[in-house]
Amino acid sequence: MGRAVRGTVLAQVALLVGVLTGCSESAEDGDAKPSASATKSVKAEVELETEASDDAAKSGGSVGAAGSACELPVTFDTAEKWQPEAVETEAPGGGSGSEEDELAAELAEGLLHQGPFTAACEIDAKPAGNIGFIRVWTGEAGAKDGDAEALLKEFVAAEGNTSKARYSEFTSDADVSGTEVEYLYTSDALEETKKERAFVTVTPDGPVVVHLGGFDTQEHEEMLPAYELAKRTLSTA
Repeated sequence: MGRAVRGTVLAQVALLVGVLTGCSESAEDGDAKPSASATKSVKAEVELETEASDDAAKSGGSVGAAGSACELPVTFDTAEKWQPEAVETEAPGGGSGSEEDELAAELAEGLLHQGPFTAACEIDAKPAGNIGFIRVWTGEAGAKDGDAEALLKEFVAAEGNTSKARYSEFTSDADVSGTEVEYLYTSDALEETKKERAFVTVTPDGPVVVHLGGFDTQEHEEMLPAYELAKRTLSTA
C-alpha cells in the first residue's frame, strides 16, 4: 500500500479501535468523530434538499488514464488542489501473525471493501481546505453489470445505517450514463447523521462507484462542486 494511503487506512483502523475501547481522541480522517457541538448540529432530521453551492469547481487535473495517480476504467477531472492517491489492497501487518496485526488486517479489510466493490482511489480535499474525500470503488464484470441501480443499492446497503436514499439517472458531458444516489448515513457509535452521495457507471471492465462523504453535512455540501465536476467530466478510459 502506498505510504500516504496506507497511513489513511491505518488512521481509520485506529479510530475504529478507539471507538471500541472508549478512546476519545480525534482521528485525522474526514469521517472521524465530530465535536459535541457539531454532533448536535447534524441530527437525523437533516434534509437531503439542502442546496449546494452553485460555484463550479475549477479543474486541477484528472485521474483514471494510464500514468495518472489512479488508473481506472473511467477518467474524470479532479478539482483544483484536491490530491488523488491510488489505494493498494495489501493488508497491513506484513503477515507477522500477531494478534494486533490480525485485528488491523480485519479492520482494514472492512475499509477496503464495500459490498461487491473494492477501494481503488482516494482524492483528498484537505489541501483545498475541506475535510473529506472523493473515493472511487471498482467492481468485477458480472451478471448484474447491466443494472446500475441494483449495483448502487448493493453499495449503499453494505455501508449500513442508511436512510432516505433517492436514486436518479445522469449522463456526463461525454455521454457516459449511470445512476446516482443521495442518502443519509447514521453512525450509532459516533452519534452522527450526515449526507452522502455516490454515482455508478458500468464499463466493459466492470462497474465504478464514485462516492462523496465528508466530516459532516456542512463539509459534504462544501465539497459538492468537486463531486459534480467528476460526474460532469466522466468518460470511459
